[in-house]
Amino acid sequence: MDVVGPVEKSKSGNRFMLVITDYATRYPEVFPLKTVKAKHVASSLIQLFSRVGFPQEILTDQGTNFMSTLLKQVYKLLGIRSMRTTPYHPQTDGLTERFNQTLKQMLRKFVNDTGSDWDQWLPYLLFAYREVPQASTGFSPFELLYGHDVRGPLTLLRNAWEGDQSKEDPVNIISFVLHMRDKLQQMSELAQSHMAAAQKRQKVWFDKKARHRSFAPGQKVLVMLPTSDSKLLAKWQGPFEVLRKTGPTTYQVSTPGLQRGSRVLHVNLLKEWVPRKENETEVLLIHRVEEEEEVNDYLPSVTSSVLDLSHLTSEQQSQVTPLITSDIFQECPGHTTLVEHSIVLKPDAVVKRMSYRIPERFRVELKEEMDLMLSLGIIQPSTSEWCNPVVLVP
Repeated sequence: MDVVGPVEKSKSGNRFMLVITDYATRYPEVFPLKTVKAKHVASSLIQLFSRVGFPQEILTDQGTNFMSTLLKQVYKLLGIRSMRTTPYHPQTDGLTERFNQTLKQMLRKFVNDTGSDWDQWLPYLLFAYREVPQASTGFSPFELLYGHDVRGPLTLLRNAWEGDQSKEDPVNIISFVLHMRDKLQQMSELAQSHMAAAQKRQKVWFDKKARHRSFAPGQKVLVMLPTSDSKLLAKWQGPFEVLRKTGPTTYQVSTPGLQRGSRVLHVNLLKEWVPRKENETEVLLIHRVEEEEEVNDYLPSVTSSVLDLSHLTSEQQSQVTPLITSDIFQECPGHTTLVEHSIVLKPDAVVKRMSYRIPERFRVELKEEMDLMLSLGIIQPSTSEWCNPVVLVP
């Protein structure tokens, strides 16, 4: 069970979708909701249970509506075991997450320009989805749930092609029930075998890129967590200490300074922390900035005019000192006229790269550099059609 939204507000005032999928039959159910409060979720569950019965387990994320006292009381009353996914790891409930993507893609093809009629299309789209056989089971969700082919759009199309067929002879109720029970048992066994084969194929593809990782209590790790309420702003934070292993793929990590003192996280959200050496920043000339790292950490800092040469031998210091005291190294760049070269351009070919905006925090530095190079005669204004964007390297 999962909640999709908020989406475009419909004419009925609905802004959320409660999506429920059955792992055994792949049968989906979607309830449009105005709010995702626990009482509305519980009401939708009762509507579903009145048609298909009570489940043994329900898997959800750790949303406040799913973790409420009201739903816990409903689960206890109906004998349902509540299961939770680890935070920020939607792969645990991959079946529902994948159906959410399919549902959104289907809705985009039918909603109006404003998207305010999305809740009116849900019954039609769900009917079409339930009638199509699933690759993992080999049967349609309708057929696995009810034990026979449901007369839907595909059945109507087939009848139109084949024409009206003669009706079969009626059978008594006992024969029908026995036949239905045998058919359900055969379909269940076939579906389980097909599902096992599909999962085996999926595991082979997953294992090609998967890497086994494990952490010991007391080990330092980096944790992928959102910096705010938005999941899109997640980045590696830490280092934090691993407290204990709570499951095959989950660890309890101490997170001091955050909202909660400790969290239970999936191993995919953890990576080993390797401390840097003390003199690494002094000898490193080029550092590849990772996607999640801050660029400001590598901006040049103001250094002292007196260089520390204590790490060199006395002979090396004597060789370096004349270079430092001479005019070889200057603060401003220069240019030479001793060597000239020409750039041969292809005729009738203009190279024009698409320009892009410079970050606001670099605007001042960019203007200072351009003014300096203009004053030194290194560059000059140009109206040529040839152009390339400026690339600032901290």
